[in-house]
Amino acid sequence: MHRYLYVLYIDPMNIEDYREFCLSMGSDVEEKLPFQKFKSGEGVLVFYVSGHMFSFFDCNDFSVISLKCQPERIEDLKAQHGCIGNPYNESPKHWIGINPDTAPDDVLRELTRNSYEIVKAKYNKGRK
Repeated sequence: MHRYLYVLYIDPMNIEDYREFCLSMGSDVEEKLPFQKFKSGEGVLVFYVSGHMFSFFDCNDFSVISLKCQPERIEDLKAQHGCIGNPYNESPKHWIGINPDTAPDDVLRELTRNSYEIVKAKYNKGRK
């Protein structure tokens, strides 16, 4: 009896798909290129909710997306997913970095939504 292993290859989320996903999370999402004064930050695209960052990456090097994350989840996520490591230029206590080339889309979407929800909840306390 022959056994065959079929591997379904799915293209990773590209930069435009990811941008559209971030913008689709709510009418309160804004995108900006806030670091253009700095040579190393000219191409860094940042997504904001309630005026605070929840996701960012370098448009010229789409290899790490930095996302806010609950500190208690970070080590487990790194252990479960090889695509998750340290963020770019943020505290690894509250942020993760995820490689969009190797991350499964569902993981990338879930962690991006999680980041959005963390930031939105923190900065919308007391607002009606």
